[in-house]
Amino acid sequence: MKRVLVSGGGGFLGSHLCDRLLKEGNEVLCVDNFFTGNRRNIHHLLDNKNFELLRHDVTHPLYVEVDEIYNLACPASPVHYQFDPVQTTKTSVIGAMNMLGLAKRLKIKILQASTSEIYGDPEVHPQPESYKGSVNTLGPRACYDEGKRCAETLFFDYHRQHKVAIKVMRIFNTYGPRMHPNDGRVVSNFIVQALQGKDITMYGDGMQTRSFCYVDDNIEGMYRLMNSRDGFTGPVNIGNPGEFTMLELAQQIIDLTNSKSKMIFLPLPQDDPMQRRPVIDLAKKELDWEPTVNLREGLTKTIEYFESVI
Repeated sequence: MKRVLVSGGGGFLGSHLCDRLLKEGNEVLCVDNFFTGNRRNIHHLLDNKNFELLRHDVTHPLYVEVDEIYNLACPASPVHYQFDPVQTTKTSVIGAMNMLGLAKRLKIKILQASTSEIYGDPEVHPQPESYKGSVNTLGPRACYDEGKRCAETLFFDYHRQHKVAIKVMRIFNTYGPRMHPNDGRVVSNFIVQALQGKDITMYGDGMQTRSFCYVDDNIEGMYRLMNSRDGFTGPVNIGNPGEFTMLELAQQIIDLTNSKSKMIFLPLPQDDPMQRRPVIDLAKKELDWEPTVNLREGLTKTIEYFESVI
């Protein structure tokens, strides 16, 4: 039995990861300051003898004894990470340093939940791991984009300089139960608006594209990466290469909810990427991983969750 630290364990992805790690027979130390995480996400785990919750901000050092670290701590939606951009950068950078320092002291493996946002508004499509990105360092999204880019730098420098065993995954748009209803992400926005019969807010002309990975597929990729061969560090894209326009996504959600919502069109936010789709050849080769849940199936499960909480 391993004792595994999950920073950001009260969040959307973190709580699902805690579920998976417990199912695999591990002890889990869930660390979260609940800035964007929600206790409801892990309420069902509080009586589990192998689960421990620690309220802590990763921008402060943490002194615990564990066997592995998954570093997921950081606000991940524009609404949340732009609310306090300085704190967002600190969480990505100082939080990464603190978790890496812990991994270095304990001589253990650490996984970084990085993001497709490090590619910015890409000039290469679809995006392979070798693409260096196109990021506006001065824009409102930079606190997250550049924070995550710097975190990747720190991971690889700790690996080279201190021989820390690292795994870096770049997460593309992920959705599913336990998403925050007000996180400003397109899937949750559209579902909540459709269920409430409100106008669906479409930014730009709706022709920008995204790839949507269901949460169970994401967690499977994350778990396989942590347990991949020694010496494989990544970075590796984890996402669904199926590509949909925002108009196609909205129409699927309207159909699945039997909503009478109409679409209204608003200006596109600054630095919002026009297209996003992962190349997952590396994940297939190294992790024997590819997504199995199609968009319609995943949306159906996600809508059922939102019907129960809003």
